Amino acid sequence: MQRSNNIKGALLALLAFALFSAHDVVVKTLGASFTTFQIIFFSVLLSFPLVMLMLMRDTTRGNLIPRHPWWTALRTGSAVVTGLCIFYAFASLPMAQVYAIIFAMPLIITVLSIPILGETVGMHRWGAVVVGLVGVIVVLRPGQSDLEFGHLAALVGACTGSLVSIIVRKIGQDERSAVLLLYPMMANFAVMACALPFVYVPLELEELGLVGLMALLAFGGGLCSILAYKAGDAAIVAPMQYSQMIWAAVYGSFFFGEHVDQVTWIGAGIIIASGIYIVLRESFGGRSLVHPVLQNRSRAETGTTPRVSLLARLSRKPGGEH
Repeated sequence: MQRSNNIKGALLALLAFALFSAHDVVVKTLGASFTTFQIIFFSVLLSFPLVMLMLMRDTTRGNLIPRHPWWTALRTGSAVVTGLCIFYAFASLPMAQVYAIIFAMPLIITVLSIPILGETVGMHRWGAVVVGLVGVIVVLRPGQSDLEFGHLAALVGACTGSLVSIIVRKIGQDERSAVLLLYPMMANFAVMACALPFVYVPLELEELGLVGLMALLAFGGGLCSILAYKAGDAAIVAPMQYSQMIWAAVYGSFFFGEHVDQVTWIGAGIIIASGIYIVLRESFGGRSLVHPVLQNRSRAETGTTPRVSLLARLSRKPGGEH
């Protein structure tokens, strides 16, 4: 029975990341005509109705004042930076390169878990971190190819996205889901609204439809992720995120004429192998007590759409938060 559940979980996760990758295709398509500020603004705007439907299930008594204001502020600011960086990276770089760099997040989460969560990281996981960073260098190949601002943006987005994930692990049990959901989205809305008058380009109906599609794809991917983790073991479901490299090759070639070169495949393979090793180490061995990577059930949080782990909390029975 568990084997069939794990297969179901893996298939649902594959579907989730196919939807997430399709979301990124829309981001890249819109990025050719509009600034990142405008894309994020309208993405947040059209995501609010979906979020409100989910928040209607939240019957927890209380207000929207965070219990950990400084951690919440740091998480909110980091989510805004993550969104700006990753959306810009997708608009300016081949999809495969962006994914390969973002795949370094488990490595960064492992390192950040030491000072923030008090996690003990043994030699095995330290070795995986070092190997994974070598993979990042292989993808970037400094000195052999021109490094663009998009590469820096992807690296910064991976770092701030990892920080967001770690902070959620630290304060998530104390804060209401409504607080964790709304603060990054409201901050994004406010920041992008301030920038919008300087960068606004009128949207045609078709382009507005693409923004709506982007919101629906992210929401659908999130729901599929929830079902995947409910059906299968996290150790089976979590590595499915790396299927995005396949989608990057397929979507990138079909929509944008991109070609994933051998060096990128090699570097991505090294990063993926190290990430999977960390997941397995947290699952079946080692000294990890908090499982920071294994419990990170979301893509990098951009503050534009609901975080998967928070949607999962809201999908439980009303009042089920603790």
